[in-house]
Formats: sequence, structure tokens, C-alpha cells
Amino acid sequence: MAVFHHQVIVEFSDTDAAGVVHFSNYLRFMERVEHAFWRSLGRSVITEATDAHISFPRVRAECDYLLPARFEDVIDAALTVENIGTKSVSFRVEFSLRGRAIARGRMVAVCCRMLPRGKLESIEIPEMLRKPMERFVAEAPPA
Repeated sequence: MAVFHHQVIVEFSDTDAAGVVHFSNYLRFMERVEHAFWRSLGRSVITEATDAHISFPRVRAECDYLLPARFEDVIDAALTVENIGTKSVSFRVEFSLRGRAIARGRMVAVCCRMLPRGKLESIEIPEMLRKPMERFVAEAPPA
């Protein structure tokens, strides 16, 4: 199993009055990591297909917070694919700072065809998107 790593630098605007990263920003960090992951595969979160554009809107996101991060910290975000279903994909992101786990997140996204007027239709994940993700599938769920 391959792990995709991406660095997140904490900006001042990511912190709260206590000087630590506000919990809501970890969801934004997970999205940044996902976008970088797709780019590393030569794709985007919006992919052109023969008949439409394809995207992966989130249907679930969660995060457990373990230790604080602060302004200008450089966080390592390690993304793995928990599962690739017929129409959905589950990502796990482990955040660490100087080798210590600080947060763990999970997102589930559904493959959708983007239709006119902002409508979405769930579809099977095309092979051109499924195949490059397969080497990042986690061998076993975390304990």
C-alpha cells in the first residue's frame, strides 16, 4: 500500500483566539490533501469525461483531534484510501507534527456526473479514476 503525503502549513487565519488550529480547519486541510492527491495522479476533483464532467462530492466527513497545532507549524498529512466501492471512495488522513499524531480524519465521497443547473447523478467510478487509486488502498482498517 502506498501512502500519499502532503504538507500543510498553518496560516495565522487557521488559528483561533487560543492560538491553535480551529477544529473546522482540519476539514479544509483534508480537502486540500485530497486535491493534491488527485493532482499527483494526473487528475482533478473535477474530471472531464466523454459525456460530462465527473466530481466526488463529500457525503461524510469526520475528524478526531489529539494534540494542538499552531501558527506556522508544518503538518504532515498522510492520505490512504480506506475503500473503493462501486460508486464511492473512503479516504483516511492522518495528521502529524514532528512525528506525533495530532488528528485523524475520514471522508467519504460519491462519484457523480455533473448535470446542468448544478444537479448531480451518482455513477460507477470509471476505471480511469479507480485504477490509479488502487495502490493507495489501506491493507487493514486502523485499530
